[in-house]
Amino acid sequence: MPLLREPKVGELVEVVLTYDDYCALPNDGRRYEILEGDLYVTPAPTTRHQRVSRNLQWILHDHVTHKRLGEILNAPIDVILSDTNVCQPDLVFIAAERRDIVTEKNLQGAPTLLVEILSPSSRRQDVTVKMNVYAKHGVPHYWILDPDARTVDEYVLEPDAVSYSLRGRIEGSSPFRSAALPDLAVDLGEVWA
Repeated sequence: MPLLREPKVGELVEVVLTYDDYCALPNDGRRYEILEGDLYVTPAPTTRHQRVSRNLQWILHDHVTHKRLGEILNAPIDVILSDTNVCQPDLVFIAAERRDIVTEKNLQGAPTLLVEILSPSSRRQDVTVKMNVYAKHGVPHYWILDPDARTVDEYVLEPDAVSYSLRGRIEGSSPFRSAALPDLAVDLGEVWA
């Protein structure tokens, strides 16, 4: 939106960033995301974060591939939910019926499941900002893993809803059955290993 007048010296001007702005960001090893037009920058994840991500990815990939349910992708992958909402979730599940969102360059639309693994640098945006953005754009399932607390919070978008409801919190090494993949029991002991 063009400015209607020149800003005064010292006046703050709200800038809404878009996908074009996102594409112009440097490739410097940081994770950039635009959520509701605001830029979020986080450092590279920790080794613990990456191990949890890898372990869960292997479990999900094996199940989804064997059952031919769709595709699992891991960060960094751009998920474009709108021109002002470009995110890089830790893991993404795209069910076969949603394959049309997969392009050579990125995902354009709402995947079936987005997974975020909490880090000190991303906790606030994962549990508030991203949750609201994902719900607003119709992502049916959202998991938040906390490696420190060893918990998984599973959120489900109810039909015609604009916010998630907590389906459950799974703690420790308990098996985890999700609404997104109901015939899979995730061994959380393997995820935290």
